[in-house]
Amino acid sequence: MSKATRATVALGKAGIAFTVHTYDYDPDADSIGLQAAAALGEDPGRVLKTLMALVDGKPACVILPSDREVSMKRLAAAFGGKAAQMMKPAEAERIAGYKVGGISPFGQMRPVRTVLEQEAVAHELVYMNGGQRGLQVRLAPRDAVAVLGAIVAPIVA
Repeated sequence: MSKATRATVALGKAGIAFTVHTYDYDPDADSIGLQAAAALGEDPGRVLKTLMALVDGKPACVILPSDREVSMKRLAAAFGGKAAQMMKPAEAERIAGYKVGGISPFGQMRPVRTVLEQEAVAHELVYMNGGQRGLQVRLAPRDAVAVLGAIVAPIVA
């Protein structure tokens, strides 16, 4: 598995301190995020999942703890929108430029507006997808917010 992905290159170019962690990806897991947390031996609240959604028809990247679910109402409100829905997997892959299970908020093909669940910034370090299935990057959540230009808001149900 290559540890150099568009995500790790983007973080490096931005001067963000991060470490790379690999694990055995299970495509049949009920929850990819929870499986990653278990494989890494980490609290699921520190292993964040990246979802792609549509808010009022416009793409958005959504980052939240792997053991939580996104509230569509709160997600729409975070962007000042009226309605939100999850993006279909094929569309998410096309816009992000990563395969489902390996979607990273960093180095996406087309930058989209991003929101990070406010609970996540309480941690000193969190894990996010590194742009490949079975690859996570560990970094300070505030650094992720800065490099992504992300909104921090309560988006969990």
